[in-house]
Amino acid sequence: MNTVQDITSPMTPSERYATLSLAGIYALRMLGLFMILPVLSLFAQQLEGSTPALLGLAMSIYGLPQVLLQIPFGLLSDRFGRKKVIIFGLLLFFVGSVIAALSTNIYGVLVGRAFQGAGAISSAVMALVADLTQEVHRTKAMATIGISIGLSFGVGIVAGPILSGFGGVQTVFWVTAGLTVLAMATLVWVVPNPGRPRLHRDAEFVPGQMLDALKNPDLLRLDYGIFILHMILMAIFVVIPTDMRAAGLPKGNEWMVYLPVFVLSMGLAVPFIILAEKKRKMKPVFLGAIAVIALAELGLSQAEPNLYTIIGGLGVFFCGFNLLEATLPSLVSKTAPADLKGTAMGAYSSCQFMGLFIGGLVGGWFKGEYGETAVFLFCAAAALSWFLVAMRMNPPRYLANMLVSLMAMDEEKANEMAEKMLAIKGVAEVTLNFADAVAYLKVDNQQLDKTQLQGLLAQYG
Repeated sequence: MNTVQDITSPMTPSERYATLSLAGIYALRMLGLFMILPVLSLFAQQLEGSTPALLGLAMSIYGLPQVLLQIPFGLLSDRFGRKKVIIFGLLLFFVGSVIAALSTNIYGVLVGRAFQGAGAISSAVMALVADLTQEVHRTKAMATIGISIGLSFGVGIVAGPILSGFGGVQTVFWVTAGLTVLAMATLVWVVPNPGRPRLHRDAEFVPGQMLDALKNPDLLRLDYGIFILHMILMAIFVVIPTDMRAAGLPKGNEWMVYLPVFVLSMGLAVPFIILAEKKRKMKPVFLGAIAVIALAELGLSQAEPNLYTIIGGLGVFFCGFNLLEATLPSLVSKTAPADLKGTAMGAYSSCQFMGLFIGGLVGGWFKGEYGETAVFLFCAAAALSWFLVAMRMNPPRYLANMLVSLMAMDEEKANEMAEKMLAIKGVAEVTLNFADAVAYLKVDNQQLDKTQLQGLLAQYG
């Protein structure tokens, strides 16, 4: 007898356990990366052989192997098992952290950061989350991972300067290595073992769907957006920490800037996130946030070089950044066909890491060749180009993804159920995939008649 799927039920204890432990692994790894952002440019200047261009490259080089390896690692996890691939990736990340911690010249840090980037486990972790959760709870599990990333960013940019005050950037790398060991232990002894790996089109990159993702102009605009956003983020972190130090901020006190700036900017962003999602004003809010980024960069390029103007510009930047960081994944999810979401998110993530790589590279080069004002002007021009591209985006459909299992259901019965689903208020699309044994739905949560849909699921068992 089949278990009836309950779309209104909470996660089971085992699903919550698996999701939270994997979110913890993801957060521990990302925390190590984010802690480096506000401090590496300060300490790399003291390393033998350091130049502005090499400093920028040291900050961002981890993004390139992420681009090259995250999708292959996800595909390898289908064949060799999720946990084996994740452990291998975490080992590479650990080796890179140790190499960087022991390095006394810029080239050693470059090698270490490249090894850190080679630990590209994102796709494999998402696939393991999908293995360990029911279809009807998959979206909640992915949202939990997303929240963990946001929290790790906020904690990382505050904790990095504090830790570096005890022993320089080497301390941050050693702590990162320790967090990686903790992540490996969590994976081995805490995360449940999945059954046989299955393909999950909502969570995994599918090579055969790549062309479909590239044909969608709105998805391409969003990919361009995350590329620009993270390029700007990395470029300004090549400049801002040294600017604050030069403006008189005492060593080790950087957290006193980053903590209030991040908390206040998040508080200011939340009402606009609600306006975008609940009041369905996504496009104007989205364009407004891009304009805020451009204005912040222009302001930083023209402001007098003192601590108050730097902090003000940084605060304005993070207001736009936090809003965009929250809405961009939501837009990808709304825009991509339900069975294309995993591939769309894989391409999106690759563009994000490529933006980080290019940002450090270009930021360091501009700083060395033309000075810090040129970095901010370049970022402002990049944000303006994004604004012009985003103006042509179609207003998003406010549809959420929902998955329903077709396990043990024959094709005739599944097609009959799909027809009845489409007649339910709030169900906009139903895509059946018998190879995955999943029905991919696009639904309007504000209109969805969940009682009627649940009754239909109970009817078909």
